[in-house]
Amino acid sequence: MIKQGFAFFLLFISFSLFAQEEMVQSIYFDTNKSDVDLKQTTQMVDFIKKIDSTRIESIQIFGYCDDVGKDDYNRKLSTERANKVKSKFIDNGITNKIIVTIEGKGRILIEDDIVDNLPAVRSKNRRVDVVLNLKPLPKEDLKIPGVYPTFTKDNIVGDRIVLSDMLFERGSSVLTVKCKNELDKMAKLLNKFKNLHIEIQGHVCCTPPNHKEAIDKATKKRKLSQNRAESVYKYLISKKIAKDRLTFKGYGNTVSLGKSPELDRRVELVITKL
Repeated sequence: MIKQGFAFFLLFISFSLFAQEEMVQSIYFDTNKSDVDLKQTTQMVDFIKKIDSTRIESIQIFGYCDDVGKDDYNRKLSTERANKVKSKFIDNGITNKIIVTIEGKGRILIEDDIVDNLPAVRSKNRRVDVVLNLKPLPKEDLKIPGVYPTFTKDNIVGDRIVLSDMLFERGSSVLTVKCKNELDKMAKLLNKFKNLHIEIQGHVCCTPPNHKEAIDKATKKRKLSQNRAESVYKYLISKKIAKDRLTFKGYGNTVSLGKSPELDRRVELVITKL
């Protein structure tokens, strides 16, 4: 029997400001089980029907298992979980034509840095993720006190520079072309305001509830926000900004802008000295 505790989390993912967004609903299962009860079904369907239907382009369903047991068994069980969720959708009026993927992913290996409370970690891996692919919302205006789109002569210590075109891809600390273009502009201003010192602050969005930091898919280490900040640090140094004017630090998911979650896949430039 599926656990009575039903959990879901939202991930808004964008590879650029014009890319597709995702919303993910996760359903958690007991060991070796795949049945979906009425309560779970009602919550799933209600969740989807609350979304503006004009924004939903497709649905993907991915099943998972914990790391216990043989690969063949886990692959079969994860596929069974995904198919049962799909069947519940069809039975409750979700059109089949928008469900584009049903896939069992098999087991999820425990990450190297996980050593405590393994049963709880494994329980989060026995799940089905229902991914709603959505058309993006219009670009948001930040309008947050103390947050600015660029450096100016009127800045004070503590002001935060947030660049709306400098968002990282999901799980990545690699600077995109847009990121580099924005940083080129910032480097010119830093050369103009030569007494200005900054801390480069890296951030992430959409981590599981038990983690403040995310994993960098390139390094497989849970240091994504720090790696993002360091990428910006190294790039600015390559643009002839003196090292003693720059520091960097990763803040994980602890400093959200309170806007669309994809805006938290960012690096901020925070003024520390003028």
